[in-house]
Amino acid sequence: MTNQRNYPTYTMASAPENSKPALEQLQKAFGVVPNIAGAIANSPKLINSLVGVFQQVHSSSLTEPEIQIVLLTDAVTNSCTYAVAFHTALALQAGVSSAETGAIRELRAPKDQRFAALFRLARNLIEKRGHLGEEDFASFFAAGFTKEQVLEVVAIVAASTITNYAGTITHPPLDEPFQPYAWRG
Repeated sequence: MTNQRNYPTYTMASAPENSKPALEQLQKAFGVVPNIAGAIANSPKLINSLVGVFQQVHSSSLTEPEIQIVLLTDAVTNSCTYAVAFHTALALQAGVSSAETGAIRELRAPKDQRFAALFRLARNLIEKRGHLGEEDFASFFAAGFTKEQVLEVVAIVAASTITNYAGTITHPPLDEPFQPYAWRG
């Protein structure tokens, strides 16, 4: 019996033609094509959808460190080992402290009030499947966030869910720059 979960990790040269434009955009953004994107490129529809959603996510009213807090929280909550390592590296690069990323990797709220509010909202969106209670909104608004930003977090969760699920299904090898941040869950 063959392994039906064996997905190739495409490069720019080997990817399906309809996946190449999305991979080119990711290569411009990261300097390389991350292996998770190479695996998602097995479906041109999915990789192109993902790039479109992430363009919107990274142009939201949240700062890049705040976006990375949500993305890392989602990766841990969804137990996607690749995405946890990837977003740990990106969060640190964006200026999030190792104490804050370490807390999230252990599924604990960061000490920073805004980061903690983002962590709780993102985790609760996933765990409660969008059925947030008044206490979820109250703590988010108390940290200075807006109603619009609740919906921006929904967009981030949607984008990261695509990556998390696809990464768990395709199980791409962890790129060398992210190996120091490997996570076992």
